[in-house]
Amino acid sequence: MRPLSVFTLASNGRISGASGPATVSSALLGLALSGLVVGEAHAGTRCAVDDRDREVCLEQPAGRIAALSPGATELVYAAGAGDKVVAVVAYSDYPPEAKQVQSVGSHTRMDLETLVSLAPDLVIGWVTGNPAEQLETLEGLGMPVFYIEPHTVEGVASAIERLALLAGSEAAGDAEAARFREGMAELAERHAETEPVSVFYQVWDEPLMTVNDEHLIGQVVTLCGGVNVFGDLSRLVPRLDDESVLAADPEAIIAGGMGEENRHWLTHWEQYPGLTAVASDNLFFVPPSLIQRPTPRLLEGSRILCEKLEVARARR
Repeated sequence: MRPLSVFTLASNGRISGASGPATVSSALLGLALSGLVVGEAHAGTRCAVDDRDREVCLEQPAGRIAALSPGATELVYAAGAGDKVVAVVAYSDYPPEAKQVQSVGSHTRMDLETLVSLAPDLVIGWVTGNPAEQLETLEGLGMPVFYIEPHTVEGVASAIERLALLAGSEAAGDAEAARFREGMAELAERHAETEPVSVFYQVWDEPLMTVNDEHLIGQVVTLCGGVNVFGDLSRLVPRLDDESVLAADPEAIIAGGMGEENRHWLTHWEQYPGLTAVASDNLFFVPPSLIQRPTPRLLEGSRILCEKLEVARARR
């Protein structure tokens, strides 16, 4: 299968394309020339536009998919194509079946020879997470690369639908996308008229980091009737210090922590009893896998976050 691509594989083993030539190992070249990667295109293609505004076309539904980030893995399974996943990267831990799939390294550095040997006919890349040169190498070998990275609720639903289209699992993918959209819309409607709660969301501890209103987590805070005290900052993920949080004096502090049961980021703030969030006991934990990955589990994380803000309102 050959995607619509501006890259070509030259006879000297170098890839030429929009980003310039790149050398590939003899092992990768041999796999490409053996027909595992490159084939002939024919009529009957299905096409989808990825999150880099590139149209990717397949001559038939993908049968062997490489998902190169934990979020991409979740989205492919959500699209009903989990049985077609042949390669993942480290920390692809949901759904549980993904743990049994061959890992090809981390999202920041893949083992390309292992990946190519698995002969995927569709690679799902993460826009800002994967090394561009490695994905360009794969594309130069004839592998279709579909980039995703949702930044909105609609982006999550759309990613599921587009992946389902490419994998030929439209019925399952469209149903999951509809479930997610409807659930998020219901939450938005339920909290549309609630009293606002000022919120500091802590996305990391060292350095201290938060999100602005454009970030997907910031959008969830707003959806739940929260007011992000750092929402107006220009950076998507701003760096802060304790003094900034003390000056903002949020009514609630929400943190994800570094694990599903790790709340130590919240205990840090207990040293400041004058903080409104501390004085009101509004220090809340939301499992990071439910709120910090742009996947359908965001619906569950959003429900939890909305419930925490309801608790804060009740404690006034």
